[in-house]
Formats: sequence, C-alpha cells, structure tokens
Amino acid sequence: MKNTIYIYACLMLLIQFSCTEGKEFDELQRLCSSELKSNFSFANLDQMATEETVQVQENLVIEGYIISSDKAGNFFNVVFLQDAPVNPTKGLQLEMDLRESHLQFPIGSKVLIKLKDLYLQKKNENILIGSVFSSFGNISVGRLPAPKVKEHVFLACEDDLTIQPLLSTISKIDSLSPNILVQLEDVEFVDEELGELFALAQEETERHIQNCEENVLAILNSGYADFQSEPLPTENGTITGVLLRDKNKSQLVIRDLDDVDFNQERCPEIITEFTSDLIFISELADPENNSGARFVELYNAGSEPLDLNLWSLRRYTNDNIEVSSTIDLSGLIIGPESTLVISPNATEFELVYGFSPDLGVGTNSPADSNGDDNLELVDPFGTVIDVFGIIGEDGSGTNHEFEDGRAIRNMDVVKANSIYTFSEWTIYNDTGDAGTINLPQQAPQDFTPGQRN
Repeated sequence: MKNTIYIYACLMLLIQFSCTEGKEFDELQRLCSSELKSNFSFANLDQMATEETVQVQENLVIEGYIISSDKAGNFFNVVFLQDAPVNPTKGLQLEMDLRESHLQFPIGSKVLIKLKDLYLQKKNENILIGSVFSSFGNISVGRLPAPKVKEHVFLACEDDLTIQPLLSTISKIDSLSPNILVQLEDVEFVDEELGELFALAQEETERHIQNCEENVLAILNSGYADFQSEPLPTENGTITGVLLRDKNKSQLVIRDLDDVDFNQERCPEIITEFTSDLIFISELADPENNSGARFVELYNAGSEPLDLNLWSLRRYTNDNIEVSSTIDLSGLIIGPESTLVISPNATEFELVYGFSPDLGVGTNSPADSNGDDNLELVDPFGTVIDVFGIIGEDGSGTNHEFEDGRAIRNMDVVKANSIYTFSEWTIYNDTGDAGTINLPQQAPQDFTPGQRN
C-alpha cells in the first residue's frame, strides 16, 4: 500500500512539473500533413476579400509562413503569415482562439490552411480569416475556436525556415502590404518617450520611433507582454516587427526584445533654427490713398537661402514698450538676394500691385502700421537682428515717421542693425522731422514691393 501511494505521488509530481514547465518546453511532437497541397495564392485571396465579411465556399488551400509569436505575450489569439520567407508581397491575419500557439506554429514554419467554411474580410488593407461573430447586426471575422484550428490549419512536413524580414524605411513603410515582417535600420525611440516603459501595465500602448530625418512610426506594445515593464532603449539601431495597418496608419509590432537591437549612438540633433545679420527690413509702406495696400518687405543680402523657422516680426504701437503684435515667420524661406513681402490684406495687395504677397496676415499686425510705430526683426533665439524706430517713442513728427508714406532702406546697407540708424533710411511722410521727406506717397506708383531698389 505504501509503495502504491509513493508511486502515485511521484506520478502526480511528474504531471505537475510537466504542466508548469510546459510553457518553456517547446519540443512538442509536431503533427504535419504531406498530402495537402496549395491551390490558391495570397494574391488571389486579396482579390477575393472585400470589406464585407464572406464565407469561403470553395475547396481552397493556401500556404504561408509564420512570422509572429505569442511566446512573449505581445500577440494574443492571432497568427500572422506571409506568402514567402524572403521578399514577401502579401500577408494575412489568422484569428484563432489558441493559447501558446508558438508551440504548435513556431516562427518560420510553413502552414497550409483549408479556407472552405472560414470567413474572409479585408479591413484597412489587412486580410483577415477566421470564424465569425455578430455585433449589432454586423458580422465580422473573429477567432477560430481551438477545436476547429486542427481542422483548418496544418503544418507542412518541412523544416522551419529562417524568415528574412523585408528591409525598408519609415518613409516607404506606407507603400508596403501589411501583415509582413519588416526591418528598419538607423532608428531610435523619440526623445519625448525616453525613460518610459515599453507599455503601461495591462494597457495597449503606442510608442514611437524615428529615423535621423525625424520621420516617425508607431510601435504597438501589449500591456501584458513579458517586456512591458522594460524601459525603452535610449540608443539607435535596428528594429524588426510585423507591419500592421489601422485606418491607413502603419504600426509595427515586435515579437520580443530580440527584435530590438539598439546599440549605436543616437542621431545627431537636426538644427532647424538659424540666425543671420544679412536679413533686414528693406521697405515699409503706408500709402496715403489706400491703407489696404500697406506692407512690410524683408531682404536677404546673403548668397544662400535662409529658413525663417521661429523668426518673428514685432510691432510696438506708438510709444509702447510692450509688444503690441507679432508675426511668426516659421514656414517661410527667404531666397538669396531676394525679398519677402508681408501684407495685412492679401486680396487688396494683389489688386493694387498685381501680384500676391509672400505672406498674408491680419490687420493690426506689424505689417499694418500707420507710420508712427516701431518694429523689430527677431531671430529664433530671441535676439533682435534689425529694428526700425525707437522703442518707447511715438514716431509722429520724428525721423522715424512714415505716416502716409514710405520708409526704404538705402542700397548701401547690406547688413541688419539692431540699433535704429536714421542715415540708413530714406523716409517719406506727411509731418516728419527734418531730414525726412514730407511728401505723401501713393500706391501703387510710389512703391516697389518685391524689388530691392
């Protein structure tokens, strides 16, 4: 009796050990089919699939290669297959209610699927096959019950192959078919997410990678993955994953952390802000006959174009010492030895001068001065590069009044000046100080927007 109890206890321990260790024990007996043959391609399946869920009625069989794995928990009840181990053109998503599917269908295994009686749908370019479920009267592809998996999904009696991911770039990723394995080089997680975990606990989480040109791609991570609590790597390198597409948005899903090989230095910082003392105010206009024809003209005396990202033009109305209005010049590029014209009324400007301004802004802006205000041109770093007038001094009756007139930079001026220097300007007005020209100007004949003369 004691021997019987002892043997029974040993058997129970053996069974318990087998059950608890089974998740890491991948050497299961593999049942395969050598008789089943493919008679349908992924391309044919793509043509058959529509946004409406349909049931396959013909005896069709396709073959593909497993590219996903649920071993690390980042995939759940789904398997992804592509049409070739190298240079794939199509992939599909097989929904099935089968836990630890990597034990039966490891990465690189060739699989044949009997499509008859399965359901098919194309959703956001993704080919889905599986069972069916209904929601509010609409049917969609759902998980194939575990007992049905063995009736439809078969391993080929061939050795597993090494799947070679398709090398691509973030800028080209949207042109690829989804549900294939891709690899991106020279990428890194975006600065804003450094220090974060791969995913929030129990929450599907999007992280983002970028290349050195700052093109960005979403990385989708499960809050149940075994690497959920790992911090994002701070280096640059290579990432591999299954390409998904959700509402025309591309996403990448890694199988495990082996898909992330970041061991290089991060991309150098891209400088998008530049300063220069060769950009300056070249003409200010307040026509006596048409206030809608006012404008500000800037000039680039340099031999290279300049991106005006984060540059601004500030107006101090009358004798104010606080900024009254600002124009953000971001998004504009001023060409070499070229002007840039800013109008507070683009429609009226074109009617008067016969061409469109480079930038149309609103009334009461720095381009809409009535001639007694002061202006500053400021670079991306907050430095005043050029100025017209004296901040805190109303221009009326001074040597920086251009009311009903015009202020034009003299041709011998080739650099900006952060201190107002009257000798650099020729100024027309109606009531200005000595040295200015008391001669009101009429639009368009007395003005030369877009010309440095």
